Amino acid sequence: MEALSRAVPEGVRLSVGVLDPGSGRSAVYGDGVHDTASVVKVGILAALLLRAQDADRTLTAAERERAASMIRRSDNDSATALWHAIGGAAGLDAAHQRLGLTATVGGANGYWGLTRTTALDQLTLLQHVFGPSPVLNAASRAYLADLMGSVVPEQRWGISAVGAGAPQNGCALKNGWFPRDATGRWVVHSVGRVSGPDGDRLLAVLTEGTASHAEGIALVESAARAAVRACADPV
Repeated sequence: MEALSRAVPEGVRLSVGVLDPGSGRSAVYGDGVHDTASVVKVGILAALLLRAQDADRTLTAAERERAASMIRRSDNDSATALWHAIGGAAGLDAAHQRLGLTATVGGANGYWGLTRTTALDQLTLLQHVFGPSPVLNAASRAYLADLMGSVVPEQRWGISAVGAGAPQNGCALKNGWFPRDATGRWVVHSVGRVSGPDGDRLLAVLTEGTASHAEGIALVESAARAAVRACADPV
């Protein structure tokens, strides 16, 4: 993973985590803390599902509509509504504590996209979504994974670049992006699962400081491919 440092432009921050659930082999590059942008929407939905589990109920029709819009289209109004439904930052932090995320903090003043996280914490969350979980039940995991697997085509960049045909072969993801008001530099992230002939890989790629959205996507995709290679051959 250290080879990634040579590909990171000056002034850009990159953190990457990859896990092979079958073998348990993992690799992490960078331990920086990043604003989540829209990848936090996975955590928001996980928190909502936990609240429903605790109340021994399923999601309401309105909650399901908002959840689908939030994950599949990255709709911000839906995310804001569900953010309030889970109790804002405090509710998100409580859910993350139950899920074992130790370095993620909900965004202050209602700004869910400014939740702070690490690649390692995102891998932890992905393990709950795509593998056995002592916290999220099977129905909750399947629902979240299904939504991440049906993101609209124009948002299926990022970790989907791993492997030939990955977007059509089990890729489930959530991306996030926004430009900094002060600098115009971009935050661009991609997290999720890719599936291929060698099995599943969980990936979290977080970047900050690229000059454009397109440059951020290119870096995310290059880093995702490098991470999968490193996990396959750590030597």
